[in-house]
Amino acid sequence: MELKTERIEIPEGCNVIFGQTHFVKTVEDLFEILVSTVPGAKFGIGFCEASGHCLVRGEGNDDTLKEIAMKNAFRIGAGHSFIILLKDAFPINILNAIKMCQEVCTIYCATANPVEVILAQSEQGKGVLGVIDGASPKGVEKEDGVAWRKDLLRKLKYKL
Repeated sequence: MELKTERIEIPEGCNVIFGQTHFVKTVEDLFEILVSTVPGAKFGIGFCEASGHCLVRGEGNDDTLKEIAMKNAFRIGAGHSFIILLKDAFPINILNAIKMCQEVCTIYCATANPVEVILAQSEQGKGVLGVIDGASPKGVEKEDGVAWRKDLLRKLKYKL
């Protein structure tokens, strides 16, 4: 078995949701969830089919994001994994709806940070061991950090 990492390409101004599912119809179900939850959002989905034709399937309402999501999915190549690239919305707006999708087994991350996917490759194929989401902490929050965090959440309208 070989261990490797693949970096997810995340276009400027986008977030990524990376997860695992178990059925080919997921790509259409995720499309329906995205268009009905945040109608103004732009997105692309890449989905790795792990049986049958074993193709990377794609959907989306933005051709560029769909193409990049499919390229990411192909490079990662781990069975039944999916990548959603999201613009003009945040994962917090849709994450619960995605988690409620009957086929979704795991969400590895939902972020705008740089992401590396840690993979194991065997003769059978690739599997996701986890992700590296962003960077390691550089310190511990102090009063000025608390003030900055609270101010940011209010600027983003997530708090009053």
